[in-house]
Amino acid sequence: MKKILSLIIALSMLLSLSVLASAQDLPTITIMFHGSNVSDDTAVLEAVNAYIADKVGAKLEVIWGTWGDFDEKSVNALVSGDSDVDMVFTSSWSADEYNSFARQGYFLKLDDLINEYGAALKTAIPESLMTAATIHGSDGLGIYAVNGFKDTATQNTWDINVTLLNELGYTVDDVKNLGFFGWEEIFAKAKEVKGDSFYPFLVEPMVAERMVTNSIIVTGDSGSTNLLSLYLNPEDVSAEGAYGNVLLNKFATPEYKAFAEQMYKYYQAGYIDPALAVAETSNDARSNHQKEATYLIGTQSYSFGYEYSADVLSRGVEVQFLPCTDPYMDATVSQGAMVAITSASEHPVESMKFLALLNSDPVLMTLLNYGVEGIHYTLNDEGLVVFNDAARATYSPWTNGMGNITILPDTASEGKGFRASFKEYYAGAKAIPVPGFVFDNSAVSNEMGALANVAAQYALALDCGAVNPETELPKFLSALDAAGMETYLNAANEQLAAYLAK
Repeated sequence: MKKILSLIIALSMLLSLSVLASAQDLPTITIMFHGSNVSDDTAVLEAVNAYIADKVGAKLEVIWGTWGDFDEKSVNALVSGDSDVDMVFTSSWSADEYNSFARQGYFLKLDDLINEYGAALKTAIPESLMTAATIHGSDGLGIYAVNGFKDTATQNTWDINVTLLNELGYTVDDVKNLGFFGWEEIFAKAKEVKGDSFYPFLVEPMVAERMVTNSIIVTGDSGSTNLLSLYLNPEDVSAEGAYGNVLLNKFATPEYKAFAEQMYKYYQAGYIDPALAVAETSNDARSNHQKEATYLIGTQSYSFGYEYSADVLSRGVEVQFLPCTDPYMDATVSQGAMVAITSASEHPVESMKFLALLNSDPVLMTLLNYGVEGIHYTLNDEGLVVFNDAARATYSPWTNGMGNITILPDTASEGKGFRASFKEYYAGAKAIPVPGFVFDNSAVSNEMGALANVAAQYALALDCGAVNPETELPKFLSALDAAGMETYLNAANEQLAAYLAK
């Protein structure tokens, strides 16, 4: 009996060693995500790799890019041809912008891989998103990244600290009725009550400009500082705006001048933190003021359910989001969160299998987004996710940058049925008059670079109100003209006219 037992134990050990050796033989695929706050992924990746071993035939490693370092890391990896990075987040707005980097050959064309390994992916992701990912890249027309099924429409909102607003004797209706050009009284009262070191108006400067002027990002335009504007009709985003379907130099419009003048008034009155006007401190200052609820009215690029997120709930105040327009669909948001397989990847098949699984399998998507059940979260009696705050503090990826978030379970803060409501909300969004237009800037890339350098000197300060537009805006416009603005603008409008003529 002892001999048989010893034999069983020996065979079990050999089997375990064989499985371990087999797992060690698997190739490693690496993905670079954006916007993450992750300092400990050990338990998560152990669970992920145990789950995907036989499904993908590879082990996963993750480079957790943050809002501060992703742009530099991703561009360096792609330009250097780093074969250790197999997959990378890309989008219409990131430094590794989807259209331009696909044209330059940094991303692999995925059509054949999707046809062979992506059946589950094609079922899980709406056809409209697949269509939005279809562009002219270095290898012809095709799909060069897997499009995430997240918020599929843009909606900019005023972020209102309702707790403080009510303390000051005002309501959200007052904010709405007075409007951007009429908030002096509210801001002055906040300053009087909270003191000189309190800054009531918390802006992401470029977002504030779009919210006030009803302009939108033009996909393919300079990502560092948007140079072009297409103006929406705020009453009906699917109808033509005041200028029709024409692209304009946004800084040369009466709308921009009026916005900059009002921002200057607010800044001079001490309503805006000067740190917001400095590129190196702007993002962190805004994030810190939000977290600490040391603001009254702010700007927010909104996605459905944001008010239920940990970022908002942890502020400890009541927050409401007041829309500037209805949600709208355009190329920028349709390409707002994607993952590409790099051309330098030595494991494209395994990478494609992983992306297909990530976007179609709730187990894997939940592991990478929410962590391990029992460590990072538990399920309550309704089956809703309840986060362990301590564990979540060291593992909090940016969910919208991951992929198909509609297959995640509902959280306790969101409530039962949240994902169904999420889909319904975005299903009702209207498309702008030119929803699929993408500007191919390759013929005017030199001009775009020169214009972006000029904009870097002027735009942030003007958007934030830190300089007087009476003197600085004419200088800015003159410098843009000298850098080739007319050539750049003409090229964009020629392409838009061709798009509209199809």
